[in-house]
Amino acid sequence: MKRRLPFEILHEDRDVIAIDKPAGLLTTNTRLAGRLARESQPTAENFLNDYVRKGQAKSSRRVWLVHRLDRDTSGAMLFAKDERFAEAMRADWNRLTGKTYLALVEGELEEQSGFFESYLRDDPRTMKVSSVKDARQGKLARTEWRRLSVGGGATLVEVKLKTGRKNQIRVHFSEAGHPVVGDVKYGGAKSTRLHLHSLSIEYENPRTREKRRIEAPLFPPGSALEADRRWK
Repeated sequence: MKRRLPFEILHEDRDVIAIDKPAGLLTTNTRLAGRLARESQPTAENFLNDYVRKGQAKSSRRVWLVHRLDRDTSGAMLFAKDERFAEAMRADWNRLTGKTYLALVEGELEEQSGFFESYLRDDPRTMKVSSVKDARQGKLARTEWRRLSVGGGATLVEVKLKTGRKNQIRVHFSEAGHPVVGDVKYGGAKSTRLHLHSLSIEYENPRTREKRRIEAPLFPPGSALEADRRWK
C-alpha cells in the first residue's frame, strides 16, 4: 500500500528527486535486524521508495542516497533515481554541489562573517564528532558563514559548506562557543528542535552537465529573535 509522503517534493526529473525533509524524520534506515524491519521504518528513503514504486511492493524501482541530513535537521535534500548517477554524484560531491544552511546559534556574534577549518574525527564510543590536531586522524572540514541578524541572545547565520562531513556545522559552532540552538548533543540548551535547516542545494548533473538550484525556504527574512519564534 502506498504511503502518503510526509514532505514536499521540491523537484523531480529522470535523475533525481529533491525533497524538503522535515525535522525528526530519519534519512535512511537505522541498524534494524531484518530487511522487512528496515524497509518498514518511516524514513525519507523508504517513503520515496514507495513513491517511485507507486505502491507496488514487488517493483524493483528505488532511490539511492547521495548525501544525508541529520534526523533533526530539516530542509533540501537530494536522492538519485539511478545507481550509477548516485555513484557519480558521491564520487565528486564537493565539486558538483554547493550547500547552504540556516542556523540559529547561541550568543550574539560580533563578526560579520567567518570561516572554520579543522580535521574532524567520528568517535564510535561517544557517537560524537570532534576536531583533532593530527590530520591523519580526521577528515578536512571547511565551513564558511555570514551573520544575518542578531537578537535575543542568539545569531541567525547563513552557512556554506566547503566540505560535507558528519555534524560539521554543529561541531564547528559548538567548538567556537556558539552551539546551534537546541543542539543538546554538542552543548546547546534544550529547545523545541535543532535550529538547523538545509536552505538550498546547487548541483551539476554529472550526466547532462546542467546546473540547478533547489531551495527549501524556512521562513521570511527577519530578525534572529523572530526566526526563533517561527522555527518549527
